[in-house]
Amino acid sequence: MQSEMVNVVEGLTFAEGLRWRDQRLWFSDMYANEVHAWSEVARDEVVVRTGSSPSGLGWTLDGDLLIVTMEDRRLLRVDSSGRTTEVADMSALTPHPINDMVIDGGGRAYIGAFGFDLHGGEELRHGMIIAVEPDGSHKIAAADVVFPNGMVITDLGRTMVVAETFAGRLSAFDKNDDGTLVSPRVWAELPEGATPDGICIDSEGAVWVASTGTGECLRVAEGGEILDRVSVGRTLAIACCLGGHDGRTLFVATSDHVLPALCREHRRSCIQAFDVAVGAA
Repeated sequence: MQSEMVNVVEGLTFAEGLRWRDQRLWFSDMYANEVHAWSEVARDEVVVRTGSSPSGLGWTLDGDLLIVTMEDRRLLRVDSSGRTTEVADMSALTPHPINDMVIDGGGRAYIGAFGFDLHGGEELRHGMIIAVEPDGSHKIAAADVVFPNGMVITDLGRTMVVAETFAGRLSAFDKNDDGTLVSPRVWAELPEGATPDGICIDSEGAVWVASTGTGECLRVAEGGEILDRVSVGRTLAIACCLGGHDGRTLFVATSDHVLPALCREHRRSCIQAFDVAVGAA
């Protein structure tokens, strides 16, 4: 049964890349070129401003913040003093925006690439997942992925699950030691109309999926069984993560718009919070 929804942050352009760390909710405000952190104590603060739209977030093994910047296709590192440096420039691999990110146990970053000009109206073409080593070297880890979006790593680090937004499914890959992703397979077909965007995994191995097209988050088991669902009303569900003091708060980024100009004009994106039964992995 759906719990009561609470808005924790409002007035954003387009919230993305939700992550829970150090008792704070971290997220990108994509079209304001900002990364924020929120907590019940400190409320909402801008942590860093970027020159290009930020999306996926993560951390190095020694605790520095990593930020994907979309249009210039870079991975940035922000150290404890606030100094920003470039880890990798991926513009030679793709001319199109890059997006969400997950970090594995060895500090390797995996970043999805659109594969086409989404907002420019280009025809859908398959994208890719890029692997970036801690030293900045990078390569294509998997090609021919249908708009890779949210990603999680499971099965003791051996398997990656990826949301393929415009294929309406979650797909799994085996992770090789060299960073390549192999043996692609369907992890879960989603209900008709679902468009998976951001995802997160819970302690029972189920994946919460923010479905933009159906305005909800789905809790999905491997094989496709829908275990739970949370509606965000007449708006778009963009990204989700589990956090809070006991890991049982589902934070969901929502928006009324996806076009950058409308997002900047109306600032109707917000982050909602729901109580759920199973906590974070």
